[in-house]
Amino acid sequence: MIFKYLFLMVYALGLPAWAAPYTPKDDAVVIERLPGRRDAPAMVELRQLRAAAATRPNDASAAAVLAKRFFELANAEGDPRYIGYGEAAIARWNGTDAPADIHYVRGLLIQYRHDFDPALVEFAAALDKDPEHFGARAWRAAIFMVRANYPAAEAECAALPADPDDLYVIGCRAYVEATTGRTRAAYTRLSDALRAQPDAEPQIRLWALTRLAEMAWRLEDAPAAERHFRQAFDLNIEDNFLLAAYSDFLLDQGRPKEVVNLLKQWERSDTLLLRLAQAEKRLGMREASAHIQALGDRFAAAALRGERLHMGEEARYLLDLKGEPKKALAVGLDNWKDQREPRDALVVLEAAKAAGNPQGAQPVLQWLQETGFESRRMREIASALK
Repeated sequence: MIFKYLFLMVYALGLPAWAAPYTPKDDAVVIERLPGRRDAPAMVELRQLRAAAATRPNDASAAAVLAKRFFELANAEGDPRYIGYGEAAIARWNGTDAPADIHYVRGLLIQYRHDFDPALVEFAAALDKDPEHFGARAWRAAIFMVRANYPAAEAECAALPADPDDLYVIGCRAYVEATTGRTRAAYTRLSDALRAQPDAEPQIRLWALTRLAEMAWRLEDAPAAERHFRQAFDLNIEDNFLLAAYSDFLLDQGRPKEVVNLLKQWERSDTLLLRLAQAEKRLGMREASAHIQALGDRFAAAALRGERLHMGEEARYLLDLKGEPKKALAVGLDNWKDQREPRDALVVLEAAKAAGNPQGAQPVLQWLQETGFESRRMREIASALK
């Protein structure tokens, strides 16, 4: 099944959406040259896939593979322009009679901008045509996780059409466990599974190692978290989520200089620019002002277009970089309506505390109580708010 392991990019759902991508009406239109050397392996592969799709314009499979690759590049580099190119690649198959993989890839592209309901429709259509479609089932689990519908996510994990000893199947269940008060058990389960499958594909290992790092961090085992992050980087896979997660860890550990060194070439990604600006501000670097202004300009431009797709990051920007906790709380709560991941919860709690508004944190306090989510930092803030 060619799309089985694409779900290992699921952690992109935990990142903010970027500006809605522009979809060119003509493939010949050159909007902007994307980053990357022409002779880089990823660019060579992309040209080959585009050529294959161009020579077989009626081949839905070739178009789906090309669109999938654009999606992967968008996740790896944090560049939403690839999403527009992916949408253009499959635009001609826009009816309900499209093959399962077209529905699946369209769902991936749609959810990138956090339009979760229509994405779920596409994944359901893919499953109607191919009940064994691993990717569609797995991404349904991902969206349910983002929305904090953990019973539904667990059900999707259980329904995955694979060997129960498959690393991803185990990881899917562990991910739910780790978010619902069973972090230690989830960490042990996923660690054992990873050791038992040393030949697992690099993307699978990257996903598992990053999740293990996050779990170890929450369990207050910083050396283990550092080890898992380093093992993930040793795979030499360019990945936006890994960079963001490790940057958050470094900031939490009081190591902002390392964040600057890690992210100084990643200004094009809003997600990573935010972390870079946070680190620069802590270090008193003059570059911080320009980067804070750039982020503000990007958020303002998105608002003018009617897009509020990266509100979790905007809330963090308002709280940490602008010192406006009341605005941060308002934006964070608006974001919480659709996206309820741990980082979204944390910014609401911190903004409510800074704004002196305990009542504002009630939705997240209720989530903490109901899920049993394990985080000393969140629990301490919650106690202070109560």
